[in-house]
Amino acid sequence: MKNELLIREESLRRFSLRARWRSFRFAFEGLYEFFRQQHNAIIHLLMTVLVLMASIFFKINRAEIFAVAFSVGFVWTAELFNTAIEKLADMVSKDFHPKIKFIKDVSAAAVLVAALTAFVTGLVVFIPKLFP
Repeated sequence: MKNELLIREESLRRFSLRARWRSFRFAFEGLYEFFRQQHNAIIHLLMTVLVLMASIFFKINRAEIFAVAFSVGFVWTAELFNTAIEKLADMVSKDFHPKIKFIKDVSAAAVLVAALTAFVTGLVVFIPKLFP
């Protein structure tokens, strides 16, 4: 009952720029910590810069821009979720546990699927530019 009242009270509050700004601030703090703590983030950042440079160099069209941007965003989103899941799993137990291993492995597999999807998208977009 108490949770329902808190939810209702929250929904009745007026829109607040301060609250919106605070939520953005938390998100940016999360990105900062992600880059500070995760070595894979640097690899993803380098690949993102390379793809951006290739996109500019080859003057890709709007549809290709959309495909590349969506793929890059897909990888970043998967990596961010993977990191959050791994940190949460580590909080649950530092000891080896087969179910936590499974969760971490599946989470890492999601990043792999996203990265492979982005790679294939890159091939489809850039191979014709390299070999017209």
